[in-house]
Amino acid sequence: MLESISDTFLSTSDKEFRVLIAIENKMKLYEWVPIEEIAGFTNYELKEVNYLLSNLAKNKLIHRNIRTYEGYRIYFEAYDLLALKAFVKRGSVNAIGDEIGVGKESVVYEAKGGIIDRQVVIKFHREGKMSFKKVRIKREHIGERKHLSWLYASRLAAKREYDALKILYPEVNVPEPVDYNRHAIVMSIAKGEELARTKIDEPDWYLDEILEQVRKAYRLGIIHGDLSEFNIFVNPEGCEIIDWPQYITPSHANAAELLQRDIGNVLSFFSRKYRIKRDIREVINTIVT
Repeated sequence: MLESISDTFLSTSDKEFRVLIAIENKMKLYEWVPIEEIAGFTNYELKEVNYLLSNLAKNKLIHRNIRTYEGYRIYFEAYDLLALKAFVKRGSVNAIGDEIGVGKESVVYEAKGGIIDRQVVIKFHREGKMSFKKVRIKREHIGERKHLSWLYASRLAAKREYDALKILYPEVNVPEPVDYNRHAIVMSIAKGEELARTKIDEPDWYLDEILEQVRKAYRLGIIHGDLSEFNIFVNPEGCEIIDWPQYITPSHANAAELLQRDIGNVLSFFSRKYRIKRDIREVINTIVT
């Protein structure tokens, strides 16, 4: 991971970005992109390409292989910069701040964007091996390009989450989707505190609010698929639900099972922490009918 994404972004030249784009593009064809292919894509002389690659390697943005031929790959560090470059060019992001969250499959930074410099976050997806297997089952066109697995899985997960947010917002209390590029999403900051890390004074009311958001999402054709106290934020006005890349539709073969798991996770949390008991069958019935 980059020590400072903002410093690295500012120190990366346009020509270096062009080289990163060349490697990204040619990775569709090569496990390790030959230096000659990079030169051909960029129209830079081989000597200049070597110099640019040397700079990128110093910043740990590329990986080099010389076992059979000289070839290069990018990983998440460079992919982050390419997505950030697109957001800056489109005006979605004007400044990036500190890292504010790290999960098993994402990294989140605070940022500012738009003409009024509104506070937003950038979520960079970091899909793991198990996630990629799940995505590949659904997206057969990925095939067996294993050297692209982490980038492709992360890109598809970000696209899925962005699509879900576009469907849900503003009818359901979710972050507002602002922009999407590669494996990253710009969105509004989730309001409040994580349910798992806070003490609420009116737990019955908050439970009703959470279940109402699940019901509204179901009406719009979306089941979260991974709901728990760790991706629900609570605030004085209600709640906000985050992390939607694993959503499914009510027509999915496992819809009933995953909806029951979502509701079960929420009810179990409120039962453990607040001694609130609800009948899961009755709750599910109010959501689906």
